[in-house]
Amino acid sequence: MSGESSGPRGRFTYWRLRFRDWRGTRPFWAGLFTLLSGAPIAYFPYANLQIGHLTMAMATTAGAGSLIIGVLLVTLGLTMWFHSIVRVFAGVATILLALVSLPVSNIGGFLIGFVLALFGGALSVSWAPGRPPRPAAEHHIPHQAPEPDRAEPGWAEPDRAEPGRAEPDRAGDPFPVPRDGEDPNVTETTAQANGGRNSAG
Repeated sequence: MSGESSGPRGRFTYWRLRFRDWRGTRPFWAGLFTLLSGAPIAYFPYANLQIGHLTMAMATTAGAGSLIIGVLLVTLGLTMWFHSIVRVFAGVATILLALVSLPVSNIGGFLIGFVLALFGGALSVSWAPGRPPRPAAEHHIPHQAPEPDRAEPGWAEPDRAEPGRAEPDRAGDPFPVPRDGEDPNVTETTAQANGGRNSAG
């Protein structure tokens, strides 16, 4: 490990990358919105609003219900983070609790908790784990021999055909290529036939 990575900046970068990897494997934002939605839903029924010398109590008869809904939302948010396999169930339960909080908990915590819970539940239901990137496929032509590795020891450049050098017999070639100065219409069979007539004559 280098001297730079052992300093405060290196440790911060290390933990930031670790957190980014952890965040990418779970519905992080869904859990965060769900956690935040539980706070106003559970808090407002027990809060007292102070306006000058006037104290306004916002407690309702369903204060215990609001507290239960808020605790359940916080639990569902943690479930999305640490047990993401049940993210669909947690998302649906979050949306249902957000709807229940409208009549129970001061219009869903003055619509703040309601909107956050709806966003968190929708993100949890729609989240899916990403797939690892596939390696780029090498494009090659079928039935084509791979090129030899020139850096491989023992590799030698194939000999080129030199002018005047004898070429191998092409009698077995179904599509012979004519040599330089050769009539393409005269095949070896025709030359043998002509030679036969000349020798016969």
